[in-house]
Amino acid sequence: MERSAAVITLSDRAYSGERKDASGPAICEYLSARGWKIEYAHVIDDDEKKLRAELLEAADERGVDLVITTGGTGLAPRDITPETTLSVANRLVPGIAEAIRAESMKITKHAMLSRGVAVIRKRTLIINLPGSPKACTESLDVIIEALPHAIGIMRGEKLDK
Repeated sequence: MERSAAVITLSDRAYSGERKDASGPAICEYLSARGWKIEYAHVIDDDEKKLRAELLEAADERGVDLVITTGGTGLAPRDITPETTLSVANRLVPGIAEAIRAESMKITKHAMLSRGVAVIRKRTLIINLPGSPKACTESLDVIIEALPHAIGIMRGEKLDK
């Protein structure tokens, strides 16, 4: 079954045109190559109201299976992605973020500084990834096989074990 996804890049510099977004396209390419339908990909600045509106649109209005955010998960004052994601959550899925951090720590000790979370909003799984394209694909490598199963369970579909 084809699954749908939305990708949201949070970057003040990419939004302003100061630099090109590389992470959003890397995520879209990664998911598309594995059979996911990308419903849309947006670049926004590190703004809580804009991110909240994007997450609500994806989950409540479009009902996509998966939302991947990239950027805004670090320690900088404008890194608001985890808090904003938690503000729209119905339930937490801590194992996803824990798995990403655990595997990423094998690559760089800086992974411990990522504050990304994974949550469910209605019938949509929302996962925060770091801002670099390399870290995004490495993170997706950790979780990609579990995502269809997670979404199937979340949506109440009968799944073969």
